[in-house]
Amino acid sequence: MTEPLSLATVLVLLPPSETKAAGGEGPPLDLDALSTPELTPTRHRLIEALTDLADDVPSSLEALGLSERQAEEVQRNAELRESPTAPALRRYTGVLYDALDIGSLPERERARAERRLAVVSALFGLVRGTDAIPAYRLSASGNLPRVGTLRGVWRPVLEPVLAEVDDFVVDLRSGAYAALAKVPGAVEVRVLSEDSTGKRKVVSHHNKSHKGKLARALGRAPEEPRTVEDVLTVAKEADLRVEREADRQLCVIVPA
Repeated sequence: MTEPLSLATVLVLLPPSETKAAGGEGPPLDLDALSTPELTPTRHRLIEALTDLADDVPSSLEALGLSERQAEEVQRNAELRESPTAPALRRYTGVLYDALDIGSLPERERARAERRLAVVSALFGLVRGTDAIPAYRLSASGNLPRVGTLRGVWRPVLEPVLAEVDDFVVDLRSGAYAALAKVPGAVEVRVLSEDSTGKRKVVSHHNKSHKGKLARALGRAPEEPRTVEDVLTVAKEADLRVEREADRQLCVIVPA
């Protein structure tokens, strides 16, 4: 059984990735072994709906917003109860997780990061870095037959769980995943580009990379970040330019 969320002083919330690493060396999914057991009934409900949907490939493609060339993603959903698992921070891939690069951290730093980082998932709700999960395909914007929107499913059950977390929370989620559950008092982070004249604008395409770098810095920091000022210090030591916009709002500034 993984350690409870309350053992971490800082909790960094990450979005998942649409793409997942294939395979894994862990046994098939055991929902009872995942952290945050309060979410188990909802996880069961969504897994049943997703695997049932996988029996109808055309309907799956439509519901998941996939093309016919992505039919293998439907097969992953059909097999997710039996397929091998991998730790969440190794299962998710893509730009943010490339920048996080959890596998390159020394053992002690990696253990810190696995304890501090968590992923808000459309299928599992909230998973810790070491939670063993299979490959699957489901996004926060999904709408499953007989279930409805993922936001409608998760908000009533996930928000109370996150509201009880005593940790200092840094929220690096994208908009769709932030909509699954609000976190009272969380520090939100956005990424802005700045040109030579000082004009700034929101970064969309590359913001995941910069959030991944910040997540890596927060995960590996030798001292627990407990305040906004601590986050700013950690970012500076990692050669990241991060500024405070408001009491609970930070921005990562990158060159245009």
